[in-house]
Amino acid sequence: MFLKKGTKLFSILKQKCPQCQEGDFFVEKGGFKLKNVTKIHDNCPNCNFKYMMEPSFFYGAMYVSYALSVAIAIATFVITNVFFGLELLESFLAIVLILIGSTPFSLRLSRMIWINIFVSYKKKD
Repeated sequence: MFLKKGTKLFSILKQKCPQCQEGDFFVEKGGFKLKNVTKIHDNCPNCNFKYMMEPSFFYGAMYVSYALSVAIAIATFVITNVFFGLELLESFLAIVLILIGSTPFSLRLSRMIWINIFVSYKKKD
């Protein structure tokens, strides 16, 4: 199974601490409150791992977010243009709406991917 504890995919999709994979990464569970969508705990509630390892650490997540947005835009274009046969302007409108709607998801996912690039799971002894 791909989604078992100890894998980076588990940490990313479950939004758990990349080091212990027990504590929550974000303050809000669902991410539907736009005010707190990217608000993270200072330290892991379980293992006390400091999430902001250095000042402005999550600026690098902007690159991940950009890549996710491009992938979503291309997928939306292919689906709307090829499968539904929409015109270019209609496809562009669909891309804009999908990107706006997926922004909270994309922001959270990009932060999780970014921190999991640098931090590995440490099994409890």
